[in-house]
Amino acid sequence: MDFKDQVKQLGERIGKLKEQIQTEEATKNAFILPFLQSLGYDVFNPLEILPEFTCDIGTKKGEKIDYAIFNDGAPIILIECKHWAQNLDLHDNQLLRYFNVSQAKFGILTNGIQYRFYTDLVQTNKMDEKPFFEIDVTELKENQIEELKKFHKSYFDIDNIVNTASELKYTTELKALINAEISSPSAELVRLFAKQVYPTIITAKVLEQFTLLTKKSFSQVISDIITDRLKSALNSEKENTQPKPEPQQQAIESESNQKKIDTTVEEMESFFIVRAILRQIIEGNRIFHRDTQSYFGILLDDTNRKPICRLYLNGGKKYIATFDESKKENKTEISSLDDIYNHSEALIKIVEYYKTSK
Repeated sequence: MDFKDQVKQLGERIGKLKEQIQTEEATKNAFILPFLQSLGYDVFNPLEILPEFTCDIGTKKGEKIDYAIFNDGAPIILIECKHWAQNLDLHDNQLLRYFNVSQAKFGILTNGIQYRFYTDLVQTNKMDEKPFFEIDVTELKENQIEELKKFHKSYFDIDNIVNTASELKYTTELKALINAEISSPSAELVRLFAKQVYPTIITAKVLEQFTLLTKKSFSQVISDIITDRLKSALNSEKENTQPKPEPQQQAIESESNQKKIDTTVEEMESFFIVRAILRQIIEGNRIFHRDTQSYFGILLDDTNRKPICRLYLNGGKKYIATFDESKKENKTEISSLDDIYNHSEALIKIVEYYKTSK
């Protein structure tokens, strides 16, 4: 199993087990040590990972940090652990004290779900106040996995990580600012945009009007980007799966073009919604879609014997049809694709039935 599969599998396991983990010690054993193992370290070898590493702080002797990762006999990463339900914002000062008196180049503050990575970008040998990299192992993104891989024992290179840490840190902060502006545009940003499109003075009333318009415009731009990408992915899928016709077939196929099934962006969006609902109980790669002239079907394991639901989206009204254990179709009108979420219970129930039936 490669690194990507290991950390994703661990994230899924943590999501299922966390409510049963009652103590910090249990968090270490069930979540944090397996995470360190996925990074290639031998958690049973004190020459690689030393529990209760002593960090003397001034006159305070015998202060201990939960774990230290060693390389060539020297600590390179300090790890401070908390219970999975703890808010990490309340504990970064403790790691800072340990980091500043050690030789380690990196510090990690974690509750077994969130991991915050620190170094000394601002001032040498003094831990930065903000992490340069932060992940949630239950919601890992592809680019985060690639960055995390740099901390794997097989690829660990201090200079390489430090060189990219600055970019990671500022990119993360910029993304947070952009998200904040999208959800609630600041007066400065609204005024900047308004000045470029509004012909006269920007009064308080105009600024209020453009605040709403700016927020609405952000939403529409994001929606357009998503739609364009869905169209592009859909067209690419068609090109890759549709065999090129032989010359003698072209005339026949051109006559049947009008009857050709055309999967729409809306149908693909419905597929992604259903897959997101079911992702909590089953792997996404077991959920398939098949388009017909009358409906858009979603199946388990790509077999007609296991229908999950059918979407009727191309008529005047929209419908979703779910199935009971006798495979009876229950058809309900929906006003938008968001209404699919109202049928989550039925979708999960039929998939659970297929999983247990032979």
